[in-house]
Amino acid sequence: MRNGMSKAIGGYFELELPVAVYPLPQHAIRFQSARAAFHALLNVGQPPRVWMPKYICDAMLAPLHALGIEIIFYDLDQRLGVVESVTLAPQDWLLYVNYFGLCGEQEGQLLKRFNPSQLIMDHSQAFFASPQNCLATIYSPRKFFGLPDGGLLHTDLNVSEPEQLDSESVGRCTHLLQRLDTTAEDGYADFQRAEESLNDTLPRRMSSLSKRLLASIDDETIKHRRNTNFNFLHQRLQRLNGFDVDFTKIDGPLCYPFFIQGHGLRERLIAERIFIAAYWPEVMARVKVNSIEYLMVNNCLPLPCDQRYSTSDLIRMVHLVEGGFSEASVMHDVNGIN
Repeated sequence: MRNGMSKAIGGYFELELPVAVYPLPQHAIRFQSARAAFHALLNVGQPPRVWMPKYICDAMLAPLHALGIEIIFYDLDQRLGVVESVTLAPQDWLLYVNYFGLCGEQEGQLLKRFNPSQLIMDHSQAFFASPQNCLATIYSPRKFFGLPDGGLLHTDLNVSEPEQLDSESVGRCTHLLQRLDTTAEDGYADFQRAEESLNDTLPRRMSSLSKRLLASIDDETIKHRRNTNFNFLHQRLQRLNGFDVDFTKIDGPLCYPFFIQGHGLRERLIAERIFIAAYWPEVMARVKVNSIEYLMVNNCLPLPCDQRYSTSDLIRMVHLVEGGFSEASVMHDVNGIN
């Protein structure tokens, strides 16, 4: 409902949704995307330079380029933490990604190592992780739910919600409806168009549609399902998984990261209509061969474990993974690959 307009009564129906009983996170500032939230934070804080992980999507670099802020890239260690060689000048900021929603321990170490007022925690892959006591925490709920857009920012800086409302959410819903009505393949081109429409990082306020959709989501039930699915996959695949990260501390993870040496499994799964995201091909332009980031791009398969899938779906995926390679090809220790 637009400001200043009385509620419409009668006429055609809107999309039927569950009652909006799940409030948005308290104190969250709402934007059209996580990258727009980052843009707004940078615009207020005006840091001279920001440390960014090499292993990150280019979308999160765009606000820095737009505002003319210097980027210093840092490397990850074998456990996806920040390498020991990084030191921050007093005015520097550092952004850290909670990869796959599994890096809460690494965040805790960073808060002890650096001044928390210089740290931004990127929870785009960790929706269910609580905001940290630091400069800012950023969220991207559309990575976890069927939403057209949206980004959330928690910060003590004086960042306000933009006056301009995002007006493109309806146009970003086509792929969401197509996947319900036809097939994932039919909606893929529209999904790509929706993603491209978010390239503009100029901050806008989260649309009424996205707010209403988000308020309809039972996130506790979804978190429980993600945890259950993750644990099932880990029980079945841990003997084959070469990923050196603690999988016992989970809280609604993004996916089940499966680390394997060699090629072909991703393509084999896609041929069976199990679609595996690629995080992130553009990283290859800024990393060395056989670096941690290089290995993550080429050898980490983020297997779906979200709320859409039943145990029978997971069993099908496990059988395909187990049959897709020999155990001799498994990378048992990331640290051992040089």
